[in-house]
Amino acid sequence: MDPRLIELLVCPLCKGPLQLSHEGGQTELVCLADQLAYPVRDGIPVMLEGEARSLTESPPSERG
Repeated sequence: MDPRLIELLVCPLCKGPLQLSHEGGQTELVCLADQLAYPVRDGIPVMLEGEARSLTESPPSERG
């Protein structure tokens, strides 16, 4: 993703800054304030709350 685009994008919930993350082979835009990660699919950020992944949930392998 173009770094200039990332500077323009903000979290749709809190309007805070986003950080680009490349963890686990997936590209996401992360909002640290809301603890949400928005997916980037085919180079296009999906800025929908329903598509965001919570950063506070434990991975499926750690759930009891």
